[in-house]
Amino acid sequence: MRVTFLTILLTAAIACTPVRAHASQATDTASVQTARPGLIRRIIDYFSESNEPKTDKKFDISFIGGPHYSSDSKFGIGLMGAGLYRTYEADSLTPFSQSSIYADATTAGHFKIGIIGTHIFPGDKSRITYDVNFSRIATSFWGIGYEECRHDANESKYKYLNSQIRADYRVRFGKHFYAGPLAAFDYIHGSSFGNPELWHGEAARTFNFGLGVLLEYDSRDNLSAPFRGTFVRLEQQFNPRFLGNKYAFSGTKLHASQYCPLWTGATLAASFDCRLTYGNTPWGLLSTFGGSSNMRGYFEGRYRDKSAMTACVELRQHIWRRNGLAIWGGAGTVFAEFNDIRARSILPNYGIGYRWEFKQRVNVRVDLGFGRGCTGFIFSINEAF
Repeated sequence: MRVTFLTILLTAAIACTPVRAHASQATDTASVQTARPGLIRRIIDYFSESNEPKTDKKFDISFIGGPHYSSDSKFGIGLMGAGLYRTYEADSLTPFSQSSIYADATTAGHFKIGIIGTHIFPGDKSRITYDVNFSRIATSFWGIGYEECRHDANESKYKYLNSQIRADYRVRFGKHFYAGPLAAFDYIHGSSFGNPELWHGEAARTFNFGLGVLLEYDSRDNLSAPFRGTFVRLEQQFNPRFLGNKYAFSGTKLHASQYCPLWTGATLAASFDCRLTYGNTPWGLLSTFGGSSNMRGYFEGRYRDKSAMTACVELRQHIWRRNGLAIWGGAGTVFAEFNDIRARSILPNYGIGYRWEFKQRVNVRVDLGFGRGCTGFIFSINEAF
């Protein structure tokens, strides 16, 4: 703080110094004005200007990073970069394409690196969405199904290695409708199991290839921080044995979200997620929740079964300049069949978060989530949904 305050005082002093018609003084003033700013000043300027559109750049990317803490991953260091671009610069009506890269390492043995984004073709006639990531995690497993997962005594330590590639290509038809193919690859390798019986004899390592189709309706005004609109995405994926899968199964995934402006700076956002799998679903691809996206506050992967369902309502309020707050409430459950759902297996979720506009309509968020017997602290980029 002393250096920043001193910099402000010096800047103000230079700006207020009267100009003399003396050659040496003019030379000194010019040298002061053209001097390279210090490190702290450059850092301040970098973040203060990060949300301003860079019309002179074809690809506008900014980075942010620092320490963080969560109940499951403990202390860590994360680095994230967010980029915005247009495939045709003269087309100001087409939404920005976006791409984010991230890397994270923690004291609990978590390491993850990846890239995720949406590429929008000129005129928004088609889109490509991609997610490529690699993670190595020392984590816990509580079993399969709500009855096993709810018991704290079932916690079993193990190590988890995962490589994942997901991509889809969809073409627009009509004003807001899209449809197209999708593909997925997952390599999962678990090791050092504390209680192997919780895996029910399933293979520790699997390769999984999937193909499918999707149908999407998207009227959102922005991809990363919508103020209004509707987004519905329905996916059907198949992992058949003839693609080399040891475990043959299929899955249906539905996501629906609605965004409504309320008063000045306020948006009410609601989401519903449901993932159903059929067949011989491997343990690493069972439906689950938790982490940074849905049911924030729950240990990611603690509750898992063939199917999962979650719902959330969130109030997002802009407070001042680039700062905002969010509060949310929701619920979720996991199940093998719909008739397995019981009132006691529906888990509550609520929390509060801080938002800072890192780039234009791209927020860095810090969330504190609460669930049944658990608390989670999340540091991430873009809204949860």
